[in-house]
Amino acid sequence: MATTYNTIKLKKYQDIIEEYAAASVIVPGNLIELSSSGTVQNHSTEGGNALPMFALEDELQGKGIEDAYAAADRVQCWVAQPGEIVYARLADGESVAIGDFVESNGDGTVKKHTATTLSSDPSETIYTKNIVGVVLEARELDSLSGGGGESSLAENSQYIKVRIV
Repeated sequence: MATTYNTIKLKKYQDIIEEYAAASVIVPGNLIELSSSGTVQNHSTEGGNALPMFALEDELQGKGIEDAYAAADRVQCWVAQPGEIVYARLADGESVAIGDFVESNGDGTVKKHTATTLSSDPSETIYTKNIVGVVLEARELDSLSGGGGESSLAENSQYIKVRIV
């Protein structure tokens, strides 16, 4: 069984934290992006390029990783740097192994990166720049019940350790 944590920042070398208003509901550990209106939202492009920016728990208000931000709340946003480790949220139904690359699932969670192969020769596999990080613990996540995984948040079962690349 994987170790569970009560924080999103597991290893930090720099502590680049910004604060923005939430455009919608955001769960700590979600991969987020800055919108054109100057608010943050869950990263919206599946497999798209992403700045490794994650919503932190609102510890200044005494809240934990299971407490979501509501629309218009001020979100603590961590811009993770290469080598840092984040406790990111894994997409429903995903299975990842140690060493797998992850990318945006388009809803704030991360999923296993899908590499492009040019031919049957594995040496011609292309890993694109949309990779967010590399998985540090194996996890298989069945589809969640409760429409959004609220039941799993209490157990931290939807979270996965990811080293930013």
